[in-house]
Amino acid sequence: MAEITSGVVRTHNCGELTASNIGKTVTLCGWINKYRNLGGLYFIDLRDKYGVTQLSFDRFFNEGHTVSELDEVSLESVIKVEGVVASRPEAALNKNMVTGEIELQVTNFKMLSTSDKDKLPFLPFGQIEATEDLKLKYRYLDLRTNKLQNILKQRSEITLKIRNILNEENFIEVETPILYKSTPEGARDYIVPSRVHPGSVYALPQSPQTLKQLLMIGGTDRYFQICKCFRDEDLRADRQPEFTQIDIEASYISQEYIINLTTKLIQRLFEFDKRFSIPRMSYNEAMNRYGSDKPDLRFGLEHFEVTDLFKASSFSTFESIANSSGLIKAIFIPEDLGTFSRKNLDQFNNIVKPYGGKGVAFFKVNEGKLSGGISKFIDKNLISSLNKNLDNEENGTWLFFADSNSEVTHACADIVRRTIGHDLNLITKGYKFIWIYDFPLLEWSEEQNRFIAKHHPFTMPKESYLDKFLNGNKDDLLSMPAEAYDLVCNGYELGGGSMRIYDQKLQSKMFEVLGMSEEEVSSQFGFFIEALQYGTPPHGGIAFGLDRIIMVLAQTDNIRDVIAFPKTTSASDLMSKAPSVPDSKQTHELNFDWLNS
Repeated sequence: MAEITSGVVRTHNCGELTASNIGKTVTLCGWINKYRNLGGLYFIDLRDKYGVTQLSFDRFFNEGHTVSELDEVSLESVIKVEGVVASRPEAALNKNMVTGEIELQVTNFKMLSTSDKDKLPFLPFGQIEATEDLKLKYRYLDLRTNKLQNILKQRSEITLKIRNILNEENFIEVETPILYKSTPEGARDYIVPSRVHPGSVYALPQSPQTLKQLLMIGGTDRYFQICKCFRDEDLRADRQPEFTQIDIEASYISQEYIINLTTKLIQRLFEFDKRFSIPRMSYNEAMNRYGSDKPDLRFGLEHFEVTDLFKASSFSTFESIANSSGLIKAIFIPEDLGTFSRKNLDQFNNIVKPYGGKGVAFFKVNEGKLSGGISKFIDKNLISSLNKNLDNEENGTWLFFADSNSEVTHACADIVRRTIGHDLNLITKGYKFIWIYDFPLLEWSEEQNRFIAKHHPFTMPKESYLDKFLNGNKDDLLSMPAEAYDLVCNGYELGGGSMRIYDQKLQSKMFEVLGMSEEEVSSQFGFFIEALQYGTPPHGGIAFGLDRIIMVLAQTDNIRDVIAFPKTTSASDLMSKAPSVPDSKQTHELNFDWLNS
């Protein structure tokens, strides 16, 4: 389908004129990227999102125009020019540019808007890189760069592909409410006070979880939505308070359907060949080998579980942990991958502290001789047992992670593994996908003295464990897997989902196991529990983080790069200065007084 050109004030963009256009009269619009006066020879490099075209002004002056008409020229001003396409002089050819063979000999020049050169905070295409905060404060200037424009285009193309693929599979797109009811999803809600219902609030959805299940109850059968979700949680490089989710739900399916649908999506989005498949790994295996349920498989350095080896150790710290149901893990770094100074090793202690670690123990091996760290506690039997984890006895460094809380051990070993992988340049290029399945259904919260849902309270227990779930034995519940699955790529969770509870009695039992009273259930989920009573098809789904998918595809490590107007790590918008303090009229209308009473 041809592009609409009627009503457009330019005839071409700044990235398309070539030698085939020589002799044509054209009109261009754009920003002034460079301005040069070479002893009476005037040139401007005119830029738009498509490229750069060189403008020359000999013909402009020859037709009676004066230099004074260019007085307002400044970098990043917007101009409109008309002229004749001509070949560049041989010495001025630029074979690295699409437009490098030509220049536009200007006959008419119009300043559309000026840029204040004295106030311009930075040049989007300048040689000096602006700070991150400055680029966020003046996001509209940073958006002019090729990097961000290319990512926005890529995001648009990927979103269109997703819609087309799901349409092929008979999914329909349904919009669900943004102003909704607060329900526990694992993070804090953003709430919106209601003006017409004093003392009541809406919640911005963390996900459309109950709504998409209600669509299944309503007979929609196959639903998707590319929707905004909101979570008031601490931010990271791959997380924002508002994010875009590819939300999918279908009736009368199994996990296998979700896996096949996802494989088709990823194969098409990442342009893999049709032989593409995604391997699978259980949650327990992932934790044992990598200490993470989203392992980066682009490099090795797998963990070894060595708790039993230290139960009779002379190293009392590890012996105590090993004999009190703690966990001890080790990583071996062969010398040919890298060596570590004492300063490097000490830095690992600081890296693990935010994860609850008290330190990282180590010793080095060189030609069979042990040195440094805890080497004096490692006897021949212990080193022999450790070496059984290796293909050969090698020179290198052993690192150890130990804590009475196994989650702390896993987390510390994980962050050190990832740090070493980055620092030693072990991470290979490309994409390494993995399904993680058989997640725990529940977690025990010592702080709350009750079970909490690992994913959310609508996740189906693994079918073979249903009887044990209904019996409610605590030990059984702690070890019980769920019909839940995550898609991981390069250490990022790109999506997660589960098969859902579709039986009202089973759902009521889940709320009971979670320690919710009948009043709490009725208040938070009464509408949903009632809906389950009127015939619910078996169903399940998955939700992908669109921002993370684009981040991986764009090969950037910061999610802010793939969002047009992102927030900082403190959930603020430096450009608009949001969040802001409401004025007294707003607070009065919204009955804020009750919040402070």
